[in-house]
Amino acid sequence: MSQKSKPKEEFKTWGDVFDQFTQRTVYKLITQGHFEGLESPISIGKESNVFSALRKDGTRVMVKIYRLETCDFNRMYDYIKDDPRFLKLKKGKRNIIFTWVQREYRNLLKAREANVSVPTPLTFSKHVLVLEFIGDNDVIAPKLKDELPKNPKDFFNKIISNMKKLHKAGLVHADLSAFNILNYNEMPVFIDFSQCTTLESSRAEYYLERDIRNICNFFRKIGLNVDEAKAKKEITGK
Repeated sequence: MSQKSKPKEEFKTWGDVFDQFTQRTVYKLITQGHFEGLESPISIGKESNVFSALRKDGTRVMVKIYRLETCDFNRMYDYIKDDPRFLKLKKGKRNIIFTWVQREYRNLLKAREANVSVPTPLTFSKHVLVLEFIGDNDVIAPKLKDELPKNPKDFFNKIISNMKKLHKAGLVHADLSAFNILNYNEMPVFIDFSQCTTLESSRAEYYLERDIRNICNFFRKIGLNVDEAKAKKEITGK
């Protein structure tokens, strides 16, 4: 899409893709100046679609739009209900999805403040989240599963270091894997923080151990000798 075209005209292109509620939500973010218009899909998932979008200064952002009709809100609620920050959450499909997006925004902010390598969260509205674009020019950074590191040991250590920072900030990602880590110029960038929860959660220990197991299993498959117990000790100090 042309950067010079009007935002409203640009957005009409997506009229057949989004329902009217989503169109209104995205257009509100456009009129607020967060971006000029959507460009192209970065990823299409069961629960959300991610698009690149241009800002007035020519830089890009990522726009993550959760699907209102196909989201597994029961799974979302299962994660949120155990989070002490959202104990007053009322059931209801849209309410759960909106809280899920707010939760991802808050988690990313807290992770960023702890110097964890994550996209900077810029704003959110309803079921739409706007994030820093991770990549060069108009090319998004690949996921770790699609772009193996040149130095697996160094990359693994950087992941553990980021997990340690996240733990120190009182959070556990709860869905960390090679699918949720970008390989940006040989630096790991953690993404997808909606399921991330606090260490106060009764399932925090289980989530942390699962994250460690996922990462260790991936690096074992590409030939690295890693130890889960040692990784956990490095992350938690215990």
